[in-house]
Amino acid sequence: MAKPFDVSDDKFDEEVLRANSPVLVDFWAPWCGPCQPMGAIVKELADEYGDRMKFAKLNVDGNPKIASKYGIQGIPTLLVFKDGKPMRQIIGLRPKAELKKELDQLLG
Repeated sequence: MAKPFDVSDDKFDEEVLRANSPVLVDFWAPWCGPCQPMGAIVKELADEYGDRMKFAKLNVDGNPKIASKYGIQGIPTLLVFKDGKPMRQIIGLRPKAELKKELDQLLG
C-alpha cells in the first residue's frame, strides 16, 4: 500500500521537483481542522494512484520556506507538480470524487 511521505524544506527539490513521476503535495498543519479529513482522503488516493504518482505531505508550520515560495495562503492546499513545475492547485477540503476527477485529467 502506498503511503504519503513527509517532505521538508530541505528535501523538497530532491523528492518533489526532481521526481520521475507527478507528485501531489498536501500542505497542512496539525492545528488545521479541515486538514485531518483531507489527509485521510490523500492517503486513500495514494493507495489508488500509488503506481502513477507520488503523494507527499508538507507541514507548513515546520517548513515555511516552501509554503511561502508557492504562495500557500490557506490550508489545506494541494499542489500537483509535474516535471518540477506546479500544474494544479486545489485549495480547501474537497470531496474525494472531485479530487479523482482532477487527477485523472492531469494524468491523462
